[in-house]
Parts: sequence; C-alpha cells; structure tokens
Amino acid sequence: MVIDLNQFQPPLVAILRGLAPEHARAVALVLFEAGFRILEVPLNRRGALYCIEAIRRVAPSDALIGGGTMLSTRDVDDVHDAGGQLMVAPHCDADVMRRAAERGMVVVPGVATPTEAFNALRWRASALKVFPADMVGQAGLRAFKSVLPSGTHLWPVGGVAPEDIAPWVAAGATGFGIGSQLFTPELALGEVAGRAERFLAAWAATTQAEAPTR
Repeated sequence: MVIDLNQFQPPLVAILRGLAPEHARAVALVLFEAGFRILEVPLNRRGALYCIEAIRRVAPSDALIGGGTMLSTRDVDDVHDAGGQLMVAPHCDADVMRRAAERGMVVVPGVATPTEAFNALRWRASALKVFPADMVGQAGLRAFKSVLPSGTHLWPVGGVAPEDIAPWVAAGATGFGIGSQLFTPELALGEVAGRAERFLAAWAATTQAEAPTR
C-alpha cells in the first residue's frame, strides 16, 4: 500500500531530537493540539523506538509518525515494528530507501545535489529532504525545482525559523523539517506550544498568500 503524502497537512515535520521516552506522550500531545501532524524521532538518541511507540498510541488518525537518522535496513525494520510509517535519513541510500518502500513507509532521504535528488526519486522517494538547507540555499533550491519533475516534494531541513518560511516557499519549498527551532529537550511544554503556533502561523500566512485568487 502506497501512502499518499498529501493527506498529512501541514507538511511541517517536527524533528524531536533528544526526546526522552517519559516525555514523549506529553510533547506529542502539545504538538498535535497546536496542529502539527508529522513527527519524527531521530534514532541517534536513547529511547527513540520507545518514543515512537508512545507517540503512536496518542496520535490522531491523520498523523504520520516515524524515525529520523535512519541509516540501515535494520533501522527501517525497527521503526516499522514500533509502528512508524515515516523513514527520514540525512543521506541517500538505495538499500535503506527500498526497504522502507517495501514496508509501505513514506520515504524521505536527504539530498544536497541534483544527482542525489534524481537517484532518490528513482529509488522511490516520497519527498526530498534538502539537507543541509543552509548549504544548498534558496538559489540552490530554485535550481533543483527547475529540473526536477513537477510535483516533487522539497523539504528544506536545517536552521529554518518561522521568518524563513516565506522566502523558502518562494524558492520552491513545499514543506519543512523543523528541529531545534521548535523542540529541544530542556524546553517547557508551553514554550514548545508557542513555537509550534508561530511556525504554523507563518506557514498559513505564506501558503494563503501563495494561493491563486479567483
């Protein structure tokens, strides 16, 4: 079964690096309440699989939950077995992507060059994580968009703040991965909620402005 990525809105990925299992439920509920629907727990911190399991138990039906920094086919199997439907990686590995696609997951590899981008699409990527975003830059993203197939999902990741949403969208971004600008383990839940609301407001304002008028 192929998951339709367009059903998960808004296309803003909350990257929960360092999330502790005992806090996973509370943090996820705050983000869901704010309006986030895509949550990623990077695997290079302790307890990531337990976090994914905990989040899945409280996630609404229209949420997409999964793992980040997925570097091996074993990572894919572990996240899938924990209930994850999203595979995110910082790189572009054919074996990892193919395993995720075989398991019916949304596949989001990291790309920084046109060669990686085209290979990723050939290897069944659902969206492209443009990473590191500050290295590729908005001019680089425009160049990507000019040669990639129409409708390709391009998600800059790395250092994106609410005020950056509009210029990135103008350059061709269709979504974002948001890390420490949204969540760090030491933040109080109220601060996470406030940051989430600012990102969602920036996305709404930008996409409404981009929408064609009748």
